Amino acid sequence: MNILLHTIADVSKYLAEVRRSGKSIGFVPTMGALHEGHLELVRAAGRENLEVIVCIFVNPIQFNNPEDLKKYPRTLDSDIAKLGNTPCTMVFAPSAEEMYPEPDLTEMEFGGLEDVMEGKFRPGHFRGVGIVVKKLFEIIQPDKAYFGEKDFQQLAIIKHMVKQQNIPVIIIPCATVREEDGLAMSSRNQRLNETERNIAPAIYRSLLKALENHQWFTPEGLEKMIIGEIEQFPELKVEYVSVVDAETLLPFSEWEEVQHAVVCVAVYLGEVRLIDNIRLY
Repeated sequence: MNILLHTIADVSKYLAEVRRSGKSIGFVPTMGALHEGHLELVRAAGRENLEVIVCIFVNPIQFNNPEDLKKYPRTLDSDIAKLGNTPCTMVFAPSAEEMYPEPDLTEMEFGGLEDVMEGKFRPGHFRGVGIVVKKLFEIIQPDKAYFGEKDFQQLAIIKHMVKQQNIPVIIIPCATVREEDGLAMSSRNQRLNETERNIAPAIYRSLLKALENHQWFTPEGLEKMIIGEIEQFPELKVEYVSVVDAETLLPFSEWEEVQHAVVCVAVYLGEVRLIDNIRLY
């Protein structure tokens, strides 16, 4: 049975007892509308910790598009039911007023990681992510926190923040969980109609083709190839395709320049914005 708490005071009281018992704490922050990808993070946390805390909070300050915030699915009851079959021991589901009793004016800087890709098209997004994740780390004080690699840039930014600010938590990356046809699991997939849902796997197919053939292209040429593959479907509109250094998230011109490369994409399918990535090496 998951314990459901809504206030920071109640969470602090609950966790004081957990710490007295010496249990390690694993933490999975989410925005709800849980799917198998989230549940896999919870299971990973359960394999390594006796206490597993899941936060469900649609964080208003990371949405640069008010319409997107309004349409984001909120499914707390079904989320809690899904968590009933996982190692989750407590759910923290605060209100926006609980998390932000007054406007949070904290400035966030992530060494330039926030200026490319998602940051370029969603100004202020990573500031909102950084503020809420840091606040949650302060409330929960977990030993380990679990994040999916689908949000590759977010993961890089959180790792940077933890290191930069000496936050005592170990960040555990977990592989992207996919549908059988390859589509990366995302809460936004719920907003796709049937036709769109059938088209969406073309995004991952283009990334697989890039993985298999990248050595025949320059990084810039590979980006163009991926765009061409995706836009064979008129319903798909590429926002960006970026071949970048997996550590710095910066573009490069020759494969030999970097040890690890990743392709990150953002694509609109109707009104729904989908992101995905694949490591090339």
